[in-house]
Amino acid sequence: MENNHFVSTDEIRTRFSTAMSNMYGQEVPLYRDLLELVADVNAQTLQDNPQLQTQLNESGEILRLNLERHGAIRLGTAAELSGIRRVFAVMGLQPVGYYDLSVAGVPVHATAFRPVDDASLAANPFRVFTSLLRLELIEDEALRTKAAAILEKRSIFSARVLELAEKFAIEGGLSSEHADEFVIQATDIFRWHNEATVSVETYNQLLDAHRLIADVVCFKGPHINHLTPRTLDIDAAQKEMLNRNIPAKESIEGPPTRRHPILLRQTSFKALEENVTFDSGTEKVVGAHTARFGEIEQRGLALTPKGRALYDQLLLRARESGEQADGNYAERLARVFTEFPDDLTTIRKSGLGYFRYSLTPKARAVTGEQAANTHDIDALIDAGLVHAEPIIYEDFLPVSAAGIFQSNLGGDDQKSYQVSAARAAFEEALGAKVNDEFALYEAAQQRSLDQLALQLKK
Repeated sequence: MENNHFVSTDEIRTRFSTAMSNMYGQEVPLYRDLLELVADVNAQTLQDNPQLQTQLNESGEILRLNLERHGAIRLGTAAELSGIRRVFAVMGLQPVGYYDLSVAGVPVHATAFRPVDDASLAANPFRVFTSLLRLELIEDEALRTKAAAILEKRSIFSARVLELAEKFAIEGGLSSEHADEFVIQATDIFRWHNEATVSVETYNQLLDAHRLIADVVCFKGPHINHLTPRTLDIDAAQKEMLNRNIPAKESIEGPPTRRHPILLRQTSFKALEENVTFDSGTEKVVGAHTARFGEIEQRGLALTPKGRALYDQLLLRARESGEQADGNYAERLARVFTEFPDDLTTIRKSGLGYFRYSLTPKARAVTGEQAANTHDIDALIDAGLVHAEPIIYEDFLPVSAAGIFQSNLGGDDQKSYQVSAARAAFEEALGAKVNDEFALYEAAQQRSLDQLALQLKK
């Protein structure tokens, strides 16, 4: 039975994302500068492009733009992954997609916790890219055993946050008072701790194995590594970072600049070097750790499996052609991607992207009988009766994620790991199957078509 005293998961998610943003802004002041930069770029982009302003207003995207964030955390054990799933469920976040970053030299695999239904995404699309360390990829057996023992000793969850998560699961919700308590407890999981849990010698051993391994194993919890705002023009944001003396990474990850953006493009300022105290038994040793950074993203159209296959094929060709050194990567990428259509009609008719369909104002003046006589969606669109709105990509790109990770880890961490189908092991650790992102986009598109059919019959 629904309890009217429960607050919605959307509301809890918004309270949590706000608390996380406030905490991260205090820990990393440059993050606040990044939010100001993105707000300025977005305002200028909308001023320069009234058509985009109209499109975002009509689709409702404008309402979520300033709220939108994605975080990234790195976990060390199966118990931590299973526990975080229960915590995130209170906020209406579900695991979507499986990402094996080991193929790009990063010893983790991951999922994205995010809302999955249309209303929740519109309310607040907060998402957390959640990685699990793959200890089996540490080649040194003794070091692997030591890392596992260190992780086994830590507990990243307070007893109270687990109690509240269990209360939510049993009762189906939390009161506003309990939701506020939950947010405080959950936010604390991701707080930065400048005291390492290991000696400087152990830290350096793990650092030599891979810098990300040291980041996961050597601290009290999975500190948030970045909170990413969404920009409407990532190229302008990249330039503005340099104009404001924010140390931007050298290149933007993802597809090239397009008239109609697809999937996801990401950039960031480089990771900060932060002071850390190591306990070496007889004395405290002050050192430094580099992991946390500021990321910006631009989101575009979600692609179908056919569209994604074309994207992957073109991306691979751009990367392989670098061996012939025919221009820099950005130029190669732009040249190769001329083969991917850059107009929405061709993308839609070719089955390369997902769209949400709705009646236009003109259609509302047409009687149900007249409209129902036309069953061809293209004919309805051509007649001005139906509008096709691109469905925004809510997920991540493994190569882009690895590129962001690598660019902010520093050092020579381009390891090579054997390709391994570890999804089953990941889901066992998670305690659940991950949602298929393509199925979610397909379902969203179909819901709009079903709703359209009902409206046309009226």
